[in-house]
Order: sequence, then C-alpha cells, then structure tokens
Amino acid sequence: MSVRTTAAAATATALLALSPAAAGADERGEGRVLLTVSGARSTWIRGVQLVCPGPGGHHPHASEACESLRLADGRPDALPRDSQAVCGREYDPVTATADGEWDGVAVSWRKSFPNGCALETATGPVFRF
Repeated sequence: MSVRTTAAAATATALLALSPAAAGADERGEGRVLLTVSGARSTWIRGVQLVCPGPGGHHPHASEACESLRLADGRPDALPRDSQAVCGREYDPVTATADGEWDGVAVSWRKSFPNGCALETATGPVFRF
C-alpha cells in the first residue's frame, strides 16, 4: 500500500468518524419505560408506555419525552426543569413512577409531588399524558 493510499484511507476514516451519522451511532437514548401518575392514596391512576427513540408506544408527546430522557441519561431525577413555571400552593399530591429500561440499564423510579403543576415543572413532557 502506498503512502498516498494510506493517507487517503486515514483521512476518509477520520471524516467518517466526524460525520453526523457516526455521531448518532454513539448517541444513546433507547428505552422502554412504563410511566404512571396517580392521585392521593391511589384514588386514580393513569399510565402509558414510552418507547424510544420516539415516537413510540402510546405517549402523546413521545418525541419530546424521549429527548428529555436522553438528555437526562434515562434518569427521571435529572430531567430538565421548567425554570419559568410558577405553581400555586394547592396541595393535591400526585405520585409519578417510571419502570423499565434505558440504554440497557434498569429504571425504577417513584416520586411524589405536592400537585400536578409541580410534577409538570419537574418532569416536562415525560409525564405529560
């Protein structure tokens, strides 16, 4: 193999590694998570399965929810917060759960919030169903 051929092959390999398709291959963000929200003392409950990459499952905002979870590495406690939201002091507790798998890692999360607005502020589109 000539020096010129070797240099061309190395350049092509470097350009391929920098391409958006190659970058996307390294970017994780796959999962299947059952999401639920329930009212005080489980007086009501609703749930939906989120399959990512989205849209998938039956989540009405699957693409946005998948992107939020991808940014949080699949950890609901690390979801981007809505810093502009202002919630009232109404106490009507809700509990959110997320159970499944994200990028091959088990997800089992449960958290209570003082009201639906606090849930929305903390989790954005993930629990918006």
